[in-house]
Amino acid sequence: METIDYDKYELIVGLEIHTQLKTITKAYSSDAYEYGHGANTQTCPISLGHPGTLPVPNMRVVESGIKLGLALNCTIRERNEYARKNYFYADLPKGYQITQDTTPICTDGFIVVKDANGEDKRIGITRIHMEEDSGKSIHDIDPFESLIDLNRAGVPLLEIVSEPDFRSVEEAYNFLAEIRRMVKYLDICDGNLEEGSMRCDANISVRLRGEDTLRTRVEVKNMNSLRNVQRAIQYEAKRQVEVYEAGGDVFQETRNYDAGKNITVVMRTKEDAHDYRYFPEPDIQPVYVYQKDVDAVKDAMPELPSEMYKRYVNEYKLSEYDASLLIEDKEIAHYYGQLIALVPNYKMACNYLMGTVKSYLNEKAISIGELPITIEKLSALIKLVEADKISHSSANQKLFPAMIADPTADVTELANSLNIMQESDSGFLETVIADVISAHPSELERYKAGQKQLMGMFMGQVMKASKGKADPKVTSKLLAEMLNKA
Repeated sequence: METIDYDKYELIVGLEIHTQLKTITKAYSSDAYEYGHGANTQTCPISLGHPGTLPVPNMRVVESGIKLGLALNCTIRERNEYARKNYFYADLPKGYQITQDTTPICTDGFIVVKDANGEDKRIGITRIHMEEDSGKSIHDIDPFESLIDLNRAGVPLLEIVSEPDFRSVEEAYNFLAEIRRMVKYLDICDGNLEEGSMRCDANISVRLRGEDTLRTRVEVKNMNSLRNVQRAIQYEAKRQVEVYEAGGDVFQETRNYDAGKNITVVMRTKEDAHDYRYFPEPDIQPVYVYQKDVDAVKDAMPELPSEMYKRYVNEYKLSEYDASLLIEDKEIAHYYGQLIALVPNYKMACNYLMGTVKSYLNEKAISIGELPITIEKLSALIKLVEADKISHSSANQKLFPAMIADPTADVTELANSLNIMQESDSGFLETVIADVISAHPSELERYKAGQKQLMGMFMGQVMKASKGKADPKVTSKLLAEMLNKA
């Protein structure tokens, strides 16, 4: 069998991301939605599409669209018309979806992500439009019937459509991760792919390297994690290359990703826009977004993760790795901002937050908001280490666990009770060092003969003799002086 040269083909990917908004009520009706409620308990005549009902736009959806558009460097449209997108599924109660067609609220944006080589790459945003979600078809409860839960019907969505600018799975992964961070920082979506509040579809094609024209694309759905987006794109690209190499054609279709088998399977032939018979929504007047509305939203915008990242690297001189870790979680990033206001040692604060504290949070499966000790107590621990009054190891292994066990205790008193306060008094240290040197005459002679690596042995013995209380910095300097004079 002839070996296929997959590398001679170029991957072309565009993403469509649906973000479910954290509004109190649905997109065009007053019924609430919260994940996990009993099936068909969060509906009303409007979301069920009963005759004679009239939709009313939720203006929080418009505000969320402006927020996301500003974050993605988009142009915000002034006149926003709604449209009906007609298609027929069992979980779409009206038989159509209220969306936007020719007048999306946001257009012509971009975002910068890392490519496969870790370099910055600009990804274009074609549009962001407002629409409503469908219900949910459930196929794994009844062995003979598909069940329908219409709780989700009418829940507001923002759909983000990218340009086909992705040339690697790493770029697609980084883009989706950045969008998820962004919507969480903006507090418009919880970004939970596993629960379906954020969903990603990928339009995938391949072409020979050097070709200018795009070949037939395939849309892949049902990817419920960042990792599965990567795996689905990898599989589908490989499948298409093999079809072309066998002399076949790739057809425009929608395929479902089966994560268990790591394959894509045909769902249906892909529809084009005319198949949906779009026409203006007759029951909703256009919504106008004026510049004053955009300015008001912009003034209330929080700092975005990309802006935080730049500040951490450029102003705080943190490494790109540390900055990336800090911005990954919105609560952690905000906690860090409060911590460095108390302990302006940016690196040390980062180390303890992302090391000792994060390990504890992961072990207990809790959030930073559930940390038993206050931020003032944690800052007191870091200040003791910064002042060389306790060692890093003592802080991590003894003081922090003691603080967790007794969150109200005074941190300095707790350190004293644990007998871990470092001794920097030169008189005390000179006595300990002199005793250690006297107890190791042969090692002293070897040290003086040029075996300087024995410095580590002497240092270890001093720390042992002082029961770990000797200040390492002061001790190291004093030990070197006394060894050279001995």
